[in-house]
Amino acid sequence: MDLRLTGRHALVCGASQGLGRATAFELAELGASLTLLSRSADALAALAAELPANQAGQKHRHVAVDMLDTEALAATIADIVGDRAVHVLVNNSGGPPPGPVWNAEPEAFLIAYRQHVVAAQVLAHACLPGMREARYGRIVNIVSTSVKEPIPNLGVSNTTRAAMAGWAKTLASEVAADGITVNNVLPGYTRTPRLEALVESSVKAGRTREEVEKGLLASVPAARFAEPAEVAAMVAFLASPAAGYVNGTSIAVDGGRTRALN
Repeated sequence: MDLRLTGRHALVCGASQGLGRATAFELAELGASLTLLSRSADALAALAAELPANQAGQKHRHVAVDMLDTEALAATIADIVGDRAVHVLVNNSGGPPPGPVWNAEPEAFLIAYRQHVVAAQVLAHACLPGMREARYGRIVNIVSTSVKEPIPNLGVSNTTRAAMAGWAKTLASEVAADGITVNNVLPGYTRTPRLEALVESSVKAGRTREEVEKGLLASVPAARFAEPAEVAAMVAFLASPAAGYVNGTSIAVDGGRTRALN
C-alpha cells in the first residue's frame, strides 16, 4: 500500500494544537513538506522545529493568520501557493462555542460560517490550480460526527458542520476527474482542547468531571476517548496515494459512537 507523500506539499490548518498538530506529525512522517497555519506563531514555530524532515528536500514552514480574517487569509494562501503548489489541504478550525440553537445570535452563525466554509473555499480555490497541474490533490476536512447525527447543545456547530459537509460533497464531484479527492473526517470524543472546553462547561454547570466524562463515554462502544493521533492517521491515509479512489466520503473516527449507517 502506497502511503508515501515524498515530494508533496501539505498545508495543515489549525496546526498549533490538537488534531491539527497530530496531523502535521503524521504527514511529515510520510515524507510531506508542511506549511503550518494557525493564529499562534510561537506554537507553530516550535512545532515546525519538532517535525521530522528525513526525506531529501523535505522542509517545513509556518504562517500565522486568523481564519476569520478572509482578506488576510486570501493574501496568505496566495503567497504560499505562489512559492510552491499545495498538494494536500487539511481544513481544520476550532468549533463554535456550545449552546442550544434556539437562542443563538445570528452573528454567531455568520462567524462560524466564515471561519469554516468561507475559509475552506478561499483555501481550496487557491490550491486547486496546483493540484490540477500535478494531477494530484487531496482536500481533507476535519469536521464532526454531527454531520451524521446532530450533537445536543452544539447548535451553531451542528449547523455549520452540515454546511461544510455539503460544500465538500459538491466539490468532490467537480474535481474528481482531475485526480483530486475531497473527504471529511468526523472525529468522535477526542482528547483535545475542544473536548476539554466542553467538559469544563458542564463542570461549571455543577457536575463533577468524573460524571461528565462517564456520561460522554456511555455512548461510546469503545469505552474510551480517542487520542489525536488516531484521528490524524485517518487524515493521513486519505491524503495518501492509497486513497486515490476514496472521494466524497464522511468517515467517522469515533469508537463506534455514531449509530447512523451512512
